Amino acid sequence: MKPLKQHTIWGLRGSFILAATGSAVGLGNIWKFPYITGENGGGAFVLMYLFCIALIGIPIMMAEILMGRRARANPIMATAELCEHAGASKGWTTIGWMGVLAGLLILSFYSVIAGWTLEYALAALDGKFAGLTGETSQALFDGLLADSDLMLQWHSLFIAMTIAVLALGVTRGLESAVRWMMPLLFVLLLILLGYAIKEGEFVTSLRFMFSFKLEDLSWEGAQIAMGHSFFTLSLGMGAIMAYGAYMPSSQSVGKTVVIVAILDTLVALVAGVAIFAFVFATPGISPGAGPGLMFVTLPVAFGNMGAGLIIGSVFFVMVILAAWTSTISLLEPGVAYLNERFGLHRIFASLLLGTISWFIGLGSVYSFNDWSELQFLWGKNYFDSMDFIATNIMLPLGGVLIALFTGWKLRDEIILHDLKFESALVFRLWRPVLKFISPIAVLVILYNGIFPVLRAVLVE
Repeated sequence: MKPLKQHTIWGLRGSFILAATGSAVGLGNIWKFPYITGENGGGAFVLMYLFCIALIGIPIMMAEILMGRRARANPIMATAELCEHAGASKGWTTIGWMGVLAGLLILSFYSVIAGWTLEYALAALDGKFAGLTGETSQALFDGLLADSDLMLQWHSLFIAMTIAVLALGVTRGLESAVRWMMPLLFVLLLILLGYAIKEGEFVTSLRFMFSFKLEDLSWEGAQIAMGHSFFTLSLGMGAIMAYGAYMPSSQSVGKTVVIVAILDTLVALVAGVAIFAFVFATPGISPGAGPGLMFVTLPVAFGNMGAGLIIGSVFFVMVILAAWTSTISLLEPGVAYLNERFGLHRIFASLLLGTISWFIGLGSVYSFNDWSELQFLWGKNYFDSMDFIATNIMLPLGGVLIALFTGWKLRDEIILHDLKFESALVFRLWRPVLKFISPIAVLVILYNGIFPVLRAVLVE
């Protein structure tokens, strides 16, 4: 198979690892993973999660990289080229289209939440966390949500930050950005961990995160582990396939994916240990879930500990970096498509798609204030509707199709050529898992995401 013309290859060997890790590490790593770990068996849940990573995340990520690198093109053109070579139906190009559209949709509401981190970083620097209580912290957060103009300002700025990186190109923009943002994120994370060890309830946090409570494991916990193992690696949204197109042919796919999975998990675990060390060191507050942990509980902890305002600033700068590396990965597949298919300059492609995503995101801005009472799909507000369509339907469906296409449709010579740096054992284990186990597991994730909503709608 002759690859499509490729505009760029990552200039340095570690760039793909940093870019893929940046795509994987996001807001979910900072609050969701630590919380679900503590609530679902601690160390036992971590082991289950790692097992799911091995059976779901790593096999599908390898397949997605293989598709992008083999075709040397954006997800839409890559799937079309691979379909032609494999003699498969053009219907499989749904994989590429769904990934690009899911990225734009997720960016539209992800940038709204990411915008909150900009506001809170400034609030920490301005000393607004000093002396906060649970009530005053909640009032501060509610005030942000009620201010649609302020929400729109931060949403617009985060979209602009994303456009600015991608408009500079793959080497000067995307690669340069991840090569300074990811090391800085790791440094900030280590600073937080060091402060947590010195000033926080570090031992209590370790016990909360890693105590092995086998009796707490359940089918519900297993489903949570399966779902997070898929979503945490940014699978099914075209980003990994787009990044794979820039990956050097001499780089081992399997080893690279394992490194990315390890880094993603380490960031989540270290962040969780640091966060809960701060929470347990502050009387009167307890671990929360979702946005409440980051935007209500933690500001109270930062505002009531020594040097907490500085550490709070460091924390939210770290979260901004995590969100920023994720948003550029969401927009890149679409930008690459417009650039490679129509020759549109990356500046204009980035501006066009960024503006479209910004416009779609206006509904998410107003979902927390002016449109809070409006229902769109299945009794959900606009924000929740967009989140449901993208994360509960499009991403798992894309993951299933990637596994089935690579496992059943791609010819052995293609796979063997692109996995030539892997051991024979890796190939013998990977192919059957990709064919049988991974698709079934992701179908379970898809079912668990859709069925409760459909059942609720039918009951009503």
